[in-house]
Amino acid sequence: MKKLTIFTLAIMACNLGNAQESKGGKSSFKMVAETPQPITPSKLWDLGRVSAEGLSSDGKTLVYGVSNYNLESNTSEKNLFTASLTNGAASQFTDQKGGETVVQIEKNGDVIYLSKGHLWKKNLTKGEALQLTSGEIALENVKFSPDGTHILFSQPVLIKKYHSTDKYPELPKSDAYIYDNLDYRHWDTFNDGKFNHPFIASYSDGKIGEPVDLLKDQPYYSPQAPFGGAEDFIWSPDSKAVLYVCKKNFGTDYAISTNTDIYRYEISSGATTNITEGMNGYDIAPTYSPDGKSLTWLSMKTEGYESDKNDIILFDKNNAIRLNLTSHWDGTINSFIWSNDNRKIYFTAATKGTVQLFELEVPSNVKSKSLPKIQQISTGDFDITGIVGQTGDKLIVTLTKFTRATEIFSFDLKNKSLTAITRVNDDKYATIAENKIEKRITKSSDGADLFSWVIYPPNFDPTKKYPTILYCEGGPQSALTQFYSFRWNLQLIASQGYIVIAPNRRGMPGWGVKWNEAISQDWGGQPIRDYLAAIDDISKESYVDTTRRAAIGASYGGYSVYQLAGVHQNRFKTFIAHNGLFDMRSWYGTTEELFFANHELGGAYWDNKNEKSYTEFNPIEKANNWHTPILIFQGGKDYRVPIGQGLAAFQLAQLKKIKSRLVYLPDENHWVLSGQNAQVWQREFFTWLKETL
Repeated sequence: MKKLTIFTLAIMACNLGNAQESKGGKSSFKMVAETPQPITPSKLWDLGRVSAEGLSSDGKTLVYGVSNYNLESNTSEKNLFTASLTNGAASQFTDQKGGETVVQIEKNGDVIYLSKGHLWKKNLTKGEALQLTSGEIALENVKFSPDGTHILFSQPVLIKKYHSTDKYPELPKSDAYIYDNLDYRHWDTFNDGKFNHPFIASYSDGKIGEPVDLLKDQPYYSPQAPFGGAEDFIWSPDSKAVLYVCKKNFGTDYAISTNTDIYRYEISSGATTNITEGMNGYDIAPTYSPDGKSLTWLSMKTEGYESDKNDIILFDKNNAIRLNLTSHWDGTINSFIWSNDNRKIYFTAATKGTVQLFELEVPSNVKSKSLPKIQQISTGDFDITGIVGQTGDKLIVTLTKFTRATEIFSFDLKNKSLTAITRVNDDKYATIAENKIEKRITKSSDGADLFSWVIYPPNFDPTKKYPTILYCEGGPQSALTQFYSFRWNLQLIASQGYIVIAPNRRGMPGWGVKWNEAISQDWGGQPIRDYLAAIDDISKESYVDTTRRAAIGASYGGYSVYQLAGVHQNRFKTFIAHNGLFDMRSWYGTTEELFFANHELGGAYWDNKNEKSYTEFNPIEKANNWHTPILIFQGGKDYRVPIGQGLAAFQLAQLKKIKSRLVYLPDENHWVLSGQNAQVWQREFFTWLKETL
């Protein structure tokens, strides 16, 4: 064994108190400090991905997950870790193969978690992991009743015989789907007739009784498809009922509606009551106050509008009163929690290019219907992406920046300061060169102030000229804040020698409800003029090479690229579009969530009142103006923006003899989830920029 010098030991002792490697444990140390280098795709995917799992009941221990991706095997491994909130000490808690997810942390320190569909138990301070359940049932989205006697979970249930082997069991080698309604496919999967249902069963020390299906024989989803989880149902504080989120529409009616409701199911009688009857938009995230006396949830008012203003509703069951606590506030809410003392609600929301913490005081007299004062309590160039819980006078939150992946922080409610709890990727970021990031305000074509983030390459020198990229966000009502992506990573793009400008164009949350709503039925109008104003404005800077400008984007961002290709008047030298909408008529006829298309375009293409969405704001209508090189990515299992969109755009470019390239990802959906596919995506992305910009 090589002898360690006093100098080396001193460095190690110092680092032990400050860093963790991406696996969540001890740091690795190097004798010679490396000069930080620009981030690369492989370095990006080498980062640990942190997830908050829960707090111990005494508020002294955080349980969190760290996922590490193995590019060679193309698999991800997630383990659980603990961090002391008193001294910061972190240690690995599980080392099982696969991935573990915390269900709950009991008062005695037992952590109940899911691994490969079964429940396990391990104490925070002592003992080994013990498997609690086994058998054929793979549990999902588990929640225990407050009295510990019952378990709530979800399972897919065959309700409709859509597949030929279910309809014609005597033809076991057939492979066909038969539909009489829409909702025949969603996101990346064809409907096989199975619907997620919530189940309850008695529970005692790992023994599960006979499950009861709360939606027996009904063709409805709970949790919601395709992304709903355990947040879609809760127990009542007295353990006598379950509340679940469900959109009780079927087939074509399901595809054109956003009317989810919150239902209360009585355990003793099986009776079901619609708590949100008459509320016609999304109603989700039911949450009781800690004392169990008040029920709150998130609600959107408008049927069919998935990006409507999200408000917090307070329900007083004693007086049968629903009070919208945030109706007077000009913003839209991401998520919320109650304070431990039942007096306040803390929530996160986009504001001016970031996501911040807000608080409101819950009215003591609901009958008066007085609305609370709402105030922002955090500030800074970062995103508070979630609230884990409260311990004392501190909130435990997750946080990202353009240059930092998710880590967990403590937010002091008294002095409004943030302190890092996890430092999973600190050692890796120490080897990555920093990027200068600035805010920029542009006057758009209509005189409105337009905010943009500008991300510069490492070692930016304003005396030089740089190729500059316009980043077009998707959504179209997604906030463009200090997000961290493992694909559309703006630091990664800028670090290859480019300036990136990312405008908060019309349609984005954080600038008031009116700004957020302005994009609907105006996709190719003012939002596109916002983009042109942003690139024109930054092009006035001496360091922007105006002969080398590009526009890139995915989804609505891909639509924006296709639309810009027909109207940019030689501003751009090259384009990159990922799963973008190209022909609005064919897209309307093949996308799955028709409520979105109806609201955003105004309705169907055969209705003359919507003509503008299918002509002036339809990229294919400007095919004659296309002349700029373009790279097109298209996922084969993207049913939101189906494959015909990318293929048609590529075919146009090829037939017009425009330099173009198609990267077809047959197994990917609207995103790119495979690590090796992501590496291909990023290599082709940057190769294209080198070739054409």
